[in-house]
Amino acid sequence: MKKLRIPLLAFDGGGTKSIVVLTDREGNVLGQGKAGPCNYQGVGKKKAVREIAHGIREAILDLGITEDLALLPSIEIDCAVFGIAGLDTEYDREIIMEMVKDSLCLLTIQVGHLVVHNDGLAALLGETEGQPGVLVIAGTGSIVFGINEFGQTGRTGGWGHRVGDEGSGYWIGKQAVTAILRTNDGRGEATKLHEWVLPHMGFNHVEELFNWVYSTDYSVDKLGELSQVVSLAATAGDHEAKRILSAASGELFVSVRAIIQQLMLTDKPFKLILQGGVLRNISLVRKQLISQIEEYAPQAQIIEKQGEPINSVTSIGLVYLNSSISELN
Repeated sequence: MKKLRIPLLAFDGGGTKSIVVLTDREGNVLGQGKAGPCNYQGVGKKKAVREIAHGIREAILDLGITEDLALLPSIEIDCAVFGIAGLDTEYDREIIMEMVKDSLCLLTIQVGHLVVHNDGLAALLGETEGQPGVLVIAGTGSIVFGINEFGQTGRTGGWGHRVGDEGSGYWIGKQAVTAILRTNDGRGEATKLHEWVLPHMGFNHVEELFNWVYSTDYSVDKLGELSQVVSLAATAGDHEAKRILSAASGELFVSVRAIIQQLMLTDKPFKLILQGGVLRNISLVRKQLISQIEEYAPQAQIIEKQGEPINSVTSIGLVYLNSSISELN
């Protein structure tokens, strides 16, 4: 049977959405697809497998060869690179490798060279092209990745909302709820955070907020959204909101400093890449973090304009595809 051969499959799978592209050896896009979140820690393994397969299926159909995968010849992909959220430990790697292979098996796709990274590490490697750099991600969760001139990589944070994610949107939201409850008890600093948080949540009383936290309606994403509300309160002059955001930047800096120390970048030039909704939308956190990093590591170069994460995954894939030995392996 005739085979369809595709040089590169690049997959960026996050906690919110997934993007897939198929390219030739020069990086020209042949087909692309989209899918939902594939972080198994958030959606479960079965749904993650379905989303991965769905995104790849869309990209293959976008080639325009047929509207029915059943009519396609067998598919061979020279190199497939996956950047997947939730790959934080060796245990995660085993699960996610199995997920990816199950997805490819569903589509009867054979892959010559399969590479799987954490989506954050993939973004770092793609943005820096293997040169020294530090990537700080502060969205709903938080994590920091780094790479030095010797190709050594490291990470700090990323331990999830239960025991980590300091400085993230979730962490900021949690601090806000705690501050509201403490003030309601007369135990905390004066704050009017409840005047922003309660209407945003659709509540009239603090007790409703408390009940929601321990209800089945509680969600990490919903609590993470409160970071934007805290930002509004800080802009309006609420001192407790300002303190929370300042503490968030401090927590992020501790993680960045640890990576800089691990990779011996303190007195060396490196790219500093800031990603995630907190760093993109909350200027107080962003500006304070940049100031702290520049004071600690003066040769850090802030990268203001960044490509889409899928472009980073594609860049890594092209390195693997066009090199007999990859320095990123």
